[in-house]
Amino acid sequence: MRFVVRSVSSLARRPAAGAMPKDGARPNPFAPPDAELVVGDLTPTHFGVLNKYPVVPHHLLIVTRDFVDQETLLDAADFAALAAALREVDGLGFYNGGRAAGASQPHRHLQLVPLPLAVGAWTVPMEALFDQWSSGGGTSRLLRLPFRNAFAALEPSDLEAADGAERLLERYVRMLAACGLREDPANDGGRAANEPERQRGPYNLLATRRWMLLVPRAREHFGTISINALGFAGSLFVRDAAEMDALRAAGPMNALQSVAVPV
Repeated sequence: MRFVVRSVSSLARRPAAGAMPKDGARPNPFAPPDAELVVGDLTPTHFGVLNKYPVVPHHLLIVTRDFVDQETLLDAADFAALAAALREVDGLGFYNGGRAAGASQPHRHLQLVPLPLAVGAWTVPMEALFDQWSSGGGTSRLLRLPFRNAFAALEPSDLEAADGAERLLERYVRMLAACGLREDPANDGGRAANEPERQRGPYNLLATRRWMLLVPRAREHFGTISINALGFAGSLFVRDAAEMDALRAAGPMNALQSVAVPV
């Protein structure tokens, strides 16, 4: 497959995820968001806002109206908002589950970029490797990806049906379990019934109108290059020529393998 690698100047201006102002309080960019970036409501629980530091044009953030921790598991409301966005835009939705997966903010937000990601036969470059998989326990694994993953094919009705969010949520839960990222309910440490369930490790989730892919993460960086969910779509971003040279020397798939959990 051929990766798309972009040198993006806005990455150099973007505040680091761990950066703190001198008073020790990190501002929440979604409470409230910049008014000129707000697109509007997607559902009663989520709204759309344009990314202040976009990596591609029309880069949309799907944000919870109330604060929800980015490291708690997604729920039906999140998938309802994602489905609403995908019905309007043939795009790639993605989620960075935790700092080690590339999340830059603790306030729950999914993201969406329009397709195609590149010029060529595939709207998502990684789809070139989607032709071999194994199935078991209600989930599939893509055999040509050299790291742990869970895969699910989607039908058009999964986005259009009244219970579409629940269908997506069910697939997501199975994918988490297949990758060892969901708590055993028998050993949840006495978590209260209304307390959101936390993920057992960092991961990336990608979703189009046709499929979903989940990849557990071991670390955020390959060298100095931060890799988020878009990397596992075959789209990587560097800040300068030195990072581009390092990525070219190692090979993009080797870079992904180094930040993902081994098979």
